Amino acid sequence: MSFVPVAEDSDFPIHNLPYGVFSTKGNPRPRIGVAIGDQILDLSVIKHLFTGPVLSQHQDVFDQPTLNSFMGLGQAAWKEARRLLQNLLSASQARLRDDTELRKRAFTPQASATMHLPATIGDYTDFYSSRHHATNVGVMFRGTENALMPNWLHLPVGYHSRASSIVVSGTPIRRPMGQMRPDDSRDIQKWEYVPLGPFLGKSFGTTISPWVVPMDALMPFAVPNPEQDPKPLPYLRHAQPYTFDINLSVTLKGTVVGSKGVSSS
Repeated sequence: MSFVPVAEDSDFPIHNLPYGVFSTKGNPRPRIGVAIGDQILDLSVIKHLFTGPVLSQHQDVFDQPTLNSFMGLGQAAWKEARRLLQNLLSASQARLRDDTELRKRAFTPQASATMHLPATIGDYTDFYSSRHHATNVGVMFRGTENALMPNWLHLPVGYHSRASSIVVSGTPIRRPMGQMRPDDSRDIQKWEYVPLGPFLGKSFGTTISPWVVPMDALMPFAVPNPEQDPKPLPYLRHAQPYTFDINLSVTLKGTVVGSKGVSSS
């Protein structure tokens, strides 16, 4: 349990502690924080408390406007930071809990913060997330007889997309002016797809969460890796379990066009 109040249905209990970059009206400088309940713990304010063997030499990473420097320190630093943060935020630890002045400077309500891209992104690769994903898209583009390309079962298949299109979730995105086929679900992408792949249909906007969840927060949900047929070559096999049992919920908001106008449902 944390001394910071956390609602029962919160996405940010002490077991999660994702990292993000935020700013406020009172301090417009983007800085690194950790989400706990409905609050953000400003790591630039408490950087002096990172006194472990790795981070004591790199406290300056928490003064940076992105997570790149911190992420570049590697797994030992990530684990050390997570252990300290869980300890500091624990209900049984007085160091941060009882320091009223430090707490006042260190915590910011999420509702009053502006979130930024958590990292400088130089490049990214888009890919099919599963065999079902690849098959369903293949049916739309090539029909049921040639839905799944043979190489997909043997090696990762993806393409580099436009890093400049990446924005934080919630950012308004304007649909591009493209050529559209009137009777297809992926109207722009399908027309542009052949022969070299999507252009405007897939590169004008990509949203990511402002919060980066540590891998250690996911490890309690790790399950044995599935058996793959055909078996991947050795360089593509995971020795450790790197498959996660995670429940997802999705809400779809559609638009209904009728004789009396347009409405959302």
